[in-house]
Amino acid sequence: MATNNKSKSVGIPRIWINLIVVTISFVIAYFIFYNVLGNPANFEGGDPIKGHPIDGNTKGLIFKGGPVVVVNITLLILAIVFFFERLFTLIAAQGKGGAAGFLNRVKNLLDRNEIDQAIKECDKQKGSVANVIRHGLMKYDEMQKDTTLDKDTKVLAISKEIEEATTLELPMLQANLIILATVASIATLMGLLGTVIGMIKAFSALATAGAPDAVALSTGISEALINTAGGVGISAIAIVFYNLFSNMVDGITFRIEEAGFTITQNFAAKNK
Repeated sequence: MATNNKSKSVGIPRIWINLIVVTISFVIAYFIFYNVLGNPANFEGGDPIKGHPIDGNTKGLIFKGGPVVVVNITLLILAIVFFFERLFTLIAAQGKGGAAGFLNRVKNLLDRNEIDQAIKECDKQKGSVANVIRHGLMKYDEMQKDTTLDKDTKVLAISKEIEEATTLELPMLQANLIILATVASIATLMGLLGTVIGMIKAFSALATAGAPDAVALSTGISEALINTAGGVGISAIAIVFYNLFSNMVDGITFRIEEAGFTITQNFAAKNK
């Protein structure tokens, strides 16, 4: 029960923080759309609604994508924000200095049975790998001093301690990756939605009696193409970010598993 309560108390603030980030991103996107992209200076006759974008003016062209652009800009901001959030978090999770050198130092200290010094190395290294190893070393030291349990039970206890420590670290490593995956999916759908809305407007302009409304026709086509390009582009960016961080998490997890195996094997070898 205590574990569940702890999980809830940690999860609720993160949810609220993410909602605040989404809200702020939408407000910024709204401001960019109407005040930067929709600036009258970007359009012929100073009319963002009926006027065409000035030749070569990209801002005015994007504005013609319509309100769906606001959502796409929001998604782009979210992708950028959570890119830096995950980048800094995962770099910190790797600890100070190289993980490979750290693991070698710990292994050498264990070979010399200098467990206290190995724990100090973990305190210096910090990060997720060091946190898990520290738990394993503390259990290692405890099992060495225990004279009531057999070797297999001790090895199992050390392995279980490392697994539990890893389970506590993984949520922090994987947090917000789902947001990047969601951004990738929604951006594609927003691109499709903008395309459909733009084509509806274009065909509506063609369906008018007499000469088609050229402005309405071009606006509909612009809305379709701009949102298609925007949605696909943002989705591609989010997918790249997601895969990058997934690989970083896998690398950290591999280091943790490698360290756990080293600790348990070292203990088993010394207590034959």
